Amino acid sequence: MPRPSPRKDPSLKALELFQICAEKGSLQAVARETGLSVSTVSHHLRSLEDHLGVELFNHSRRPMVLTPKGRAFLRNIDPALHAIRKAKAEASAGNIGDASYLRLGTIEDFDSDIIPELAVFMSRSMPRCDFMYHTDSSHQIIELLRNRQLDLGIASSPTERLPDLQDRPLLRDPFVVVLPRGTEQPVSDIVAGNGRLPFLRFSANLMIARQIETQLRRLGMSLPHRFECGNNQTLMAMVAAEAGWTITTPLLFARAKRFHPRLRMHRFPGKRFARRISIVTTPDCARSVLDLVDARMRAMIAAQAIKPFHHSDPWLADSFTLID
Repeated sequence: MPRPSPRKDPSLKALELFQICAEKGSLQAVARETGLSVSTVSHHLRSLEDHLGVELFNHSRRPMVLTPKGRAFLRNIDPALHAIRKAKAEASAGNIGDASYLRLGTIEDFDSDIIPELAVFMSRSMPRCDFMYHTDSSHQIIELLRNRQLDLGIASSPTERLPDLQDRPLLRDPFVVVLPRGTEQPVSDIVAGNGRLPFLRFSANLMIARQIETQLRRLGMSLPHRFECGNNQTLMAMVAAEAGWTITTPLLFARAKRFHPRLRMHRFPGKRFARRISIVTTPDCARSVLDLVDARMRAMIAAQAIKPFHHSDPWLADSFTLID
């Protein structure tokens, strides 16, 4: 009688898909994130359950929820998968070309010019690597990094420390005042709330809004809430239409080129303050990948953002700078 063939151990792919599905609760969401078909994801998960002889998910629930045994299994494989990813990153640290997968998130500030160029550069530098690019707000990128859903992010650094992540400063982006072109009233009077134009602010849930509001409170300024918006382009359009004024940064101002003829950027009166753009990575992101992204981003930011503004607005030369 032929002996039964031994069951194969579960694949690393099946374990990773299980981990993602436990977080997402949906086969469709896992398929979107991984680029696999729903049927392929389902096959891997069913094979894993068959191998273990237990149900890891309550398949009748939507969203999918873990069974008690599924929760125990996840609790035990989480540190193992983290260790495997770290080992793979360290093994390929000396040879960028060997990297196989990179999940990179960036703030929208770079998505029109710099990030498309970075994507082309990275695909040529790492020809064997599959990439996933994600654009979001800074606080969402930081959260995705903390949850190990991204490997590397380019975002505004929060005021609190990031003990579970690595932070490499990249750019100092000062806060500036943007007024309709031709406004004659002194900027200091407008910022103090003595002008006819209302203050147009970023939505309170954004990191940049919290940084601005913190500084205004430090200066003893309390400006009325009349308009909030999460979109920089909308704020610039409102200012260009002489509907108000706002506080933003040169990097964000640069994205509103169509409105520049009707806008004027001014130094923030009084004590200056800035946000810091950093490259943030998980501890298991390869140092060689971080160095590659850092070098390319610095070159592109210097050529496409810093140099033009230093020419058009020389007063930014000592504040809008790369961080060594």
